[in-house]
Amino acid sequence: MAKGARWLPPALPVCLAVAWYAVTASGRIPAYQLASPRLVWLYVQQLAARGTLWQHLGASAERVLMGFGIAFAAAVLLGTCVGLWSHAEQLIDPTLQAVRAVPSLAWVPLLLIWLGVGELAKIALVAIGAFFPIYVNLVSGIRAVDRKLVEVARIYGYEGWRLAARVVLPATLPSLLVGARIGLTQAWLFLVAAELLASTRGLGYLLIEGQQTSRTDEVLAAILLLATCGKLSEMAMRALERRWLRWTDGLAT
Repeated sequence: MAKGARWLPPALPVCLAVAWYAVTASGRIPAYQLASPRLVWLYVQQLAARGTLWQHLGASAERVLMGFGIAFAAAVLLGTCVGLWSHAEQLIDPTLQAVRAVPSLAWVPLLLIWLGVGELAKIALVAIGAFFPIYVNLVSGIRAVDRKLVEVARIYGYEGWRLAARVVLPATLPSLLVGARIGLTQAWLFLVAAELLASTRGLGYLLIEGQQTSRTDEVLAAILLLATCGKLSEMAMRALERRWLRWTDGLAT
């Protein structure tokens, strides 16, 4: 990024924050409808002082990371099968594409019946949300692999999972990492629905509690914390992409 353009990324958030402050300071919108930035900041400070802020962040981060890990493993396994073998594609892909269209909240009642209100149901819902971006990008990447590369590998005796692990997956690493980045962001989106399941901790719990008590400072604090966590996750994945994809010959490398 050019030196003169370094101010561009924070420009829009700063403008939005200034507009938010101006609207609330004018008194035209009451605090019970839109809390001021100062009230939101004070609420976050109160959470931090009580020690509950880190409990909520830790609970949400743990659910996201566990759900994402399960989703990543499942997506790599199924995506590799579907991408490499046409019979697996005909058997698995149509059903997965249908399941992909189901809204996140539609899974909540079923997961409650199957898994109860414990952590397992929340992690399962996060995993469902993170799975499909990884799976779709991996399958797309496998189908874009140079056929000559696969044929040469087969000449040297690479077949089955050995071919997938040593040739196909490394060739699809750019697509896989993009899918993982989108999937991790999607995991934070599904987290809110997951924490509707009788949670007592987490950022989604703060949202629900704020809505039930009509506290916009709590609701906005939870939204901003979710946005911050999602952005930090996305930045971490981009850093991994830059580190692991140095060998590629693209404009962004």
